[in-house]
Amino acid sequence: MPGTAPIRVLLVDDHAMVRRGMRDFLELHDDIEIVGEAVDGADAIEQAGALRPDIVVMDLMMPGVDGIEATARIRADLPEVEVIALTSFVEEARVLAAIEAGAAGFLLKDAEADELAAAIRAATAGEVHLDPAIAGIVARRMRGGHADTAAAQLADGVASLTQRERDVLACVAQGLPNRAIADRLGITERTARTHVSNILAKLGLASRTQAALFAVQNGLDQER
Repeated sequence: MPGTAPIRVLLVDDHAMVRRGMRDFLELHDDIEIVGEAVDGADAIEQAGALRPDIVVMDLMMPGVDGIEATARIRADLPEVEVIALTSFVEEARVLAAIEAGAAGFLLKDAEADELAAAIRAATAGEVHLDPAIAGIVARRMRGGHADTAAAQLADGVASLTQRERDVLACVAQGLPNRAIADRLGITERTARTHVSNILAKLGLASRTQAALFAVQNGLDQER
């Protein structure tokens, strides 16, 4: 859209060739701007604080501070910054840890280049973008549930949600971005974004992905 600022992206990977490949491709897109590169998790945390990107594309497997810890730190310090996790192989524990840390998207490194651009745009729009293999893990998590975590959050968090926040949470669980939530509920996109932020704060969650999982596990995925 003319006049719209480009999406500011920080690339994080301990391999220079990988960073170069991502940069070369993403710089072909007028709506995406690479504002920096980081070589490990500690560097990512520092640069995210200094650059305040919209999106961090984060490798999970790095020496020292890995991508999961860096994601959690960035999301805690800069909740407005979304993180897309990248990994070379699917390991359920690592996938779930990244989601718990607050990743808004999850791709395998062998994904098509266009899919990375799509994930960046999706995260910017408040959507969740998952590689199909990752989506399968998330679906199993939804079906299995985690009663202990749910019970701990249910008493305080869910009870404090307003009816409008419950409606918004149901939309998040259905995978709707903020604009679609606004259209469905007859509110502004900014109000939808505020409701999502309030829901995450009340439930003690770090990302829309976590909120969607929580909603499905606790039967909150349908509007009134």
